[in-house]
Amino acid sequence: MSKSRKKRAKKAGLPPGTLVYTGEKDREPIKITVMDYDEKHFVEHEIKHVEECSDYKDKPTVTWINIDGTHRADIIESIGKIFGVHPLVLEDLMSVEQRPKMENYDKYVFIVLRMLTHNNQTDEIKDEQLSLIIGSNFVISLQESGKDGDVFDPIRIRIRDGKGYIRKMKADYLAYVLIDLVVDNYFSIVERLQEKTEQIEELIIKDPTSHNLHEINLLKRNLIYVRKAFWPLREAISVLERGETELFSPNTLLHLRDVHDHIIQLIDTIDSLRDVISDMMNIYLSSISNKLNEVMKVLTIISTIFIPLTFIAGIYGMNFKYMPELEWQLSYPILWLIMIIIGVSMVIYFKSKKWF
Repeated sequence: MSKSRKKRAKKAGLPPGTLVYTGEKDREPIKITVMDYDEKHFVEHEIKHVEECSDYKDKPTVTWINIDGTHRADIIESIGKIFGVHPLVLEDLMSVEQRPKMENYDKYVFIVLRMLTHNNQTDEIKDEQLSLIIGSNFVISLQESGKDGDVFDPIRIRIRDGKGYIRKMKADYLAYVLIDLVVDNYFSIVERLQEKTEQIEELIIKDPTSHNLHEINLLKRNLIYVRKAFWPLREAISVLERGETELFSPNTLLHLRDVHDHIIQLIDTIDSLRDVISDMMNIYLSSISNKLNEVMKVLTIISTIFIPLTFIAGIYGMNFKYMPELEWQLSYPILWLIMIIIGVSMVIYFKSKKWF
C-alpha cells in the first residue's frame, strides 16, 4: 500500500488497509467483498487490498467479487489488469450513465444493467448502474455506491446456506441469478406504479384537482424512467440467448429465455400503463370541463332568473317625476309578488326541462 494511500486512510479515520476515493466530490471508502464457493466449500470476506483479487483469478471454484463504488480509477484499472479487461470496458465501468447493453469478449462477457430502488417517503424512483464482468469461473459486479443497499441479499443468503442450485453451478448461473433478481425487482417497482395509477384514477373520477394533474405528470415521468432502464436490456438478453458466447451453458441459456420473457412482460405492462395514463389525462380534462360546465350552468340559471327581476327593478329605479305606480298604496308588495311569481315560474320551467 502506498504512503499517500495510508495517509488518506489515516486522515479519514479508517483502518490502514481501507481503500478510499480520491475524487473531490466523494471520499467514502470503496467496499470490495468476495464470495468464493463450490458445492462443498464456501469462503466470504472483505478485500482490503485490491491485489488480493489475483488469488481468485484461476481458482477452480466460483468467485463473486462485488465492488461498491466506481470512482477510484486506480482500483478499476487494477481489477482490469488482474482479469484482463479491455480498457474500453474499464472506461464504461466508471461512466455511470451507460445504457443497458451486452458486449462479448474472448474470455469474458460484459453486461450493464440499471438497478432501480423505490423511495417510499418521497415516492421517487432512483437507479444506479450495475456492471457485470462474467468469466469462466468468476463474476465481478460493480455498483455506483452501494449506499442504499442492493437487491442481492437473498442471493448471498442462498450461497451462505447452500440452498438451491447456485453452489452446484458455474459462474454463468450466478450471473443469471443476479440478472434475474434485478429484473424481478423491476416487477415490484412496476407494481407500485400500477397501484399509484389506480389510486390516482379513483381520485380523478371522484374529485379532480390540480394536485391530481401533478401526480399524473410525475407518474408519467416515472414510467418513462423505468422503461428506459429495461427496454435496452431486452436486446442484451436476446444476444446472450442466441448462444454467441461459450461462457454460458445451454442450461443457463434456457433460464435466460425466462428472463427475456419477463422483460417482454414488463414492457407490455409499462406500455399498458402509459395508455392508461393518457386516458387518465383525458378523463381529468373531461372531468374539469364537466365540473366547469356545471358551475357555469348554475350561474347561468341564476343570472337568467334575475334578468327580468333586474329589468323591473331598473325601470322603477329611474328618477322620472311622473310614474303613476309610485303613488299606489300597494305598489311595493304588488311588485314583490310579481317578482316572486316570475322567479318561481322560471324555476319550475327549468326543472320541467331538466336543466338542473
